Parts: sequence; C-alpha cells; structure tokens
Amino acid sequence: MKRRIVLATLAAPAMLRAQGTSGPIKIGLMAPLTGVAASGGREIVEGFQMYFETINGRIGGRAVEVTVEDDASNPDTALQKARRLVEQGNVHFLFGNLLANTGLAVANYVRGTGTPYFIPVIAADDLTQRSRLPNVVRVAGYSASQFSRPLADWAYKQGFRRIATISQDYTFGHEQCGGFAQKFTSLGGRVLQQFWHPLNTSDFSPYMGQLANAGVDAIFAMETGADATRLIQAYASFGLKGRIPLMGAMNASDQSVIRTMGAEAEGIVSAAHFAEGSTNAITQAFVADYDRRFQKLPSLYGFSHFSGAMWVAEALKTIGADAENRERLLAAVRATTLTGSPLGAPVSLDAYGNPVYDAFIRRVVRRPDGKLWNAPIETYPRVDQFWGFEPEAYMRQPAYSRAFQGPR
Repeated sequence: MKRRIVLATLAAPAMLRAQGTSGPIKIGLMAPLTGVAASGGREIVEGFQMYFETINGRIGGRAVEVTVEDDASNPDTALQKARRLVEQGNVHFLFGNLLANTGLAVANYVRGTGTPYFIPVIAADDLTQRSRLPNVVRVAGYSASQFSRPLADWAYKQGFRRIATISQDYTFGHEQCGGFAQKFTSLGGRVLQQFWHPLNTSDFSPYMGQLANAGVDAIFAMETGADATRLIQAYASFGLKGRIPLMGAMNASDQSVIRTMGAEAEGIVSAAHFAEGSTNAITQAFVADYDRRFQKLPSLYGFSHFSGAMWVAEALKTIGADAENRERLLAAVRATTLTGSPLGAPVSLDAYGNPVYDAFIRRVVRRPDGKLWNAPIETYPRVDQFWGFEPEAYMRQPAYSRAFQGPR
C-alpha cells in the first residue's frame, strides 16, 4: 500500500525539477497500515500529518511532500519500502515505523546509505547505545528501559520492596523489565518472580493465579495492544485490583489501550515522557485539538510523531531548510532543543542520539466527560537513557534479555 500526502500547494513542475533547495522537502514516512500494529500505524500518520497541517505544509519557504508507505508490520516489507523511498522516491530522509523488528531492518539499510532516519517510536535500547548509528536519531522517542527506571524509584519510595513482573516475551519487554528490575534492586528492592508470555496471549488466568500468591507488594506489567487489554481485564476479574497495586510500562496504559476500557483500568500507574492529562497549557491545547480532529485522545503513536515532525522542522529552519545536506541536517537535529511541544518541558538529545526528558509518573483517572486519561502525579526532571548509571560502564554489561535483567 502506498499513499502520497502533499501537504502544500507545490511549485510549478519546472521548479520541481530544479536542483538544490528549490523543490519540495521529500519525506518518507513508514507505518504499519496493515498487520498486527495497524491501529497504531494509522495514528502515526495522523500525528505526523497534523503537525504539517499546523504549519501549512511549509518549512523555511519550501513545500513539504510526505510519501506514506505501509510496512505491513513486517521487517522484509519495511526494508523493501525503505529502499523504494530512498532509491526511487529520492526522499531526503525517512521517518517512522512502529515495531522494533521493522525499525531494526530499516536501520540496517540506512547504515549503508547514510540516509537520515528519525524514529519517534522504535525503542530498541541498542539503537542509541551499543549499536548506535550517527544517522539514526530518536526525535521525540525513547529507549525501552528509559522510563521504567524512574518508575522503579517511585515504587521503592512508596514502600514497595517485593515486586513481580509480567511481560510479553520479546526484546521490548525484556528491556523495559530489565530497566525496572536493575533500578529497583539497586535501591534494595527484590524482584521475586518474572513471568514471560507469548505475544497475543488469549488467557491470562494461569498468570493471575500465580501473581495472586507470589507474596509481592506490587506488580509491574509490560504489555502492548490487545495483550494489555486482556491482562488488565484479568487483573480486575481475578480480584487483584484493590489488593496488589498494578504499575505498567507506558504502553500498558496508553490511550490506544485505555480509551476503550472501563473502571478496570483506573488507578494504573506508569511512567512516560508525555501525559495527556497534564495541566501544561501547550499539552492541553494539543490534546484538545487532536480530540477535535480525530474524536479520540492522542496515543503514544500520535503525539510522538507530531512532536518528532516538529523537532526536525525546527532543525531545518536553522539551516535554511537545506534538507539535501545530510550532515548539516543531522547536526542541526542533534543541536536542537525542542521547546513549545506537546511534551511540555524542553527536550534535547544526549551524546548518543536519545532524548533527555522530564519523566512523568502518571495515574489513569477518569475525566468529567467519562474518558480515561493519564494524569501526572510526580515529575522526575532530566531523565536520560542511562538514568543513574555511568554510560560507558552501563554499556559494558550485556543487553537486557530473559537471561539478564541487571546484576543481582
């Protein structure tokens, strides 16, 4: 599937053929519009398109042309589409993807081409750590283990000392649980049990029975999509709600999950770089505008691609919209401090191409209109991807996996 979105009235055909910076800025946006992650993919396109509509489809006097390609939630398809965008579409840079395996496939491709690749959602730790590439930058994104660390700190300060984790059994889950487990145990807490389950688990009842009898103070859940919905429903129906507090990775209580849920989701605590229930005026305006446009509150996929597009647009303005000069563009993106975005506080990149954020501890609450959203209850300033650990020493330890969840 291929869609071209032209977000401004372009110049005359003769000008489009001109060399240099006289033609449109061409962006290749990849998103899963079919396959297991299609709902999130549609929100990627919504958020990205929404930003360019707010600036009338122009950056520094140049029109913006976005070509959307469906990666079909498949790494082979993502690689094929990236090649088409770069080698046939002549895009100036690539954006997007949702699933880690699709992002890793595209990152491996641009390793050889040098094409700038901006990833607001792809969270694999090593893309900005052990395997970082200078042309792969997480504008408005995050590393998987980044926000589970301040959540672990918050949990310990609540008096929790014994934790169980439950997670989807793949790299994203291993990394989020690893960040939580390593930070929590470094403070003196204990992770008594870790449960790993396949993606698209239909029945969580066996895990609920074990969690109910695990002798823990709280549970940390790393779930996405339908698995998050089913786990939260099982947690409530098996009577754990009200007995054992539930904390989640940001994905577990993302709008893509909770907007269709009821009371069973209320009270879940998570950590993230965005809280749609924030009192920040810019965040409130963005959330209200998104709701008016799409009749739903923004998810991770929507707000991150709106903010990521803003980041690159602001960087381009500083270099006269010279999208052709890759090194100049990448340097400008790295030097940009994003202000005035829905994320709230100013955001900048660390030395490894990953953003440093104010992290929000959020609780799912009900608004007066009945909708659920994540309201901030505490803020941790300037949280980077190594939070509390020295970067080079940290990267000498193994990557998080089922077998390694931090030194014990």
